[in-house]
Amino acid sequence: MRFVSYWQDTAPPFSGAREGPVEGHFDIVVIGGGFTGLAAARQLARGGARVAVLEADRVGCGASGRNGGHVNNGLAHSFLATKARFGTEKAVALYHAFDDAVDTVEGIVRDEKIDCAFRRGGKLKLASKPKHFDALARNFEALHKEADPDTALLGRTELADEIGSDGFYGAMLSRKAGMMHMGRFVNGLAEAAKKAGAVIFEDAAVTARSREAGRHKLTTARGSVLADNVLVATGAYTSGPFPELRRRIVPVGAFIIATRPLTDAEIAATVPRDRTYVNSNNFVNYFRLAPDRRLIFGGRARFSARVDQRSDSKSGAILRANLAGIFPHLADIGIDYCWGGLVDMTKDRFPRAGFMDGMHFAMGYSGHGTHMSVHMGTVMADIILGRDDRNPFRDMPWPALPLYSGTPWFMPAMGLWYRFLDLIR
Repeated sequence: MRFVSYWQDTAPPFSGAREGPVEGHFDIVVIGGGFTGLAAARQLARGGARVAVLEADRVGCGASGRNGGHVNNGLAHSFLATKARFGTEKAVALYHAFDDAVDTVEGIVRDEKIDCAFRRGGKLKLASKPKHFDALARNFEALHKEADPDTALLGRTELADEIGSDGFYGAMLSRKAGMMHMGRFVNGLAEAAKKAGAVIFEDAAVTARSREAGRHKLTTARGSVLADNVLVATGAYTSGPFPELRRRIVPVGAFIIATRPLTDAEIAATVPRDRTYVNSNNFVNYFRLAPDRRLIFGGRARFSARVDQRSDSKSGAILRANLAGIFPHLADIGIDYCWGGLVDMTKDRFPRAGFMDGMHFAMGYSGHGTHMSVHMGTVMADIILGRDDRNPFRDMPWPALPLYSGTPWFMPAMGLWYRFLDLIR
């Protein structure tokens, strides 16, 4: 078993980073070389701006290369809860923003000819308990009527044709959802940004920032750059001289395993419709087939903000047990990969994007970021270029968390609380 991201290990590496010192004056400097930052850099460069990307490690090394590989539309919340908070019009607009985000990914894949196995196969939100299905049905009724007629509610009998497990009590099918190979996509996105004219610096973590003659000065261990505008796109990996953003983002660990490739018979007995799947627990599990037929199986496993081999190994053992609980016929299957990554959570699990502390930002995707990050990078680039403001989160206040400076000391207590909720709800 390899303790590396399957997506990164099975993708041709990006080799177009600028060598030598970090230097120059740019119209916009993007901090973070993941989906948000690279999508923004591509759009900005295509719009004629001089753009640099400062990536602390390698492009796609954070959440963009350490996720479950889903490109799912739909909110992180129930549609009914979103309506109750914002009203019907805003709830519908937020829901459709996630639809637009899937379209944005699909358009970039098509226009840049990125070989990442993108396809729309639909998503099943699986009810883990009978009362979960009751809540799912109420949510479906409103969602299907008011926002997304391209959905279906499946009872337990109908579900038998969709998934080889008797552990669920029904599901909602969202047909717009998709999937892709994340490593190939993020490296292809970096190539597209470079082709458009963006300069990409790797191993260039920002260690200090200041103002110099009305411009931003961003310092790294390899030198410094000047920027007329800055876009921060670091998500859960936000560190260094960005305290206002760190006080608002909670990094939460997400952990994933990948099996050996499945046989035709195993696929037919497990995920015959080849969709993306997610269950309804707080300690969520999600899964899908990879392009090479491995089952990619992930979840929260543990509430931890540590991502290293020891932490990943502990979480991998939990995920293997969960996999066996859902699919007993795969209990002894070989596990080839085990890895973890950080998810950038906000207190209310809605993303945020806008302008703060003299800089533009987009982050807080809360586990629904593989497409929304690409979309918001593009949207924020358009705003910086003076185009239409299509930011669906621009009016959302974002107060700092009390007694919090970026280190999630409360994570163990959160884990116990959500595990208790899974027992009683």
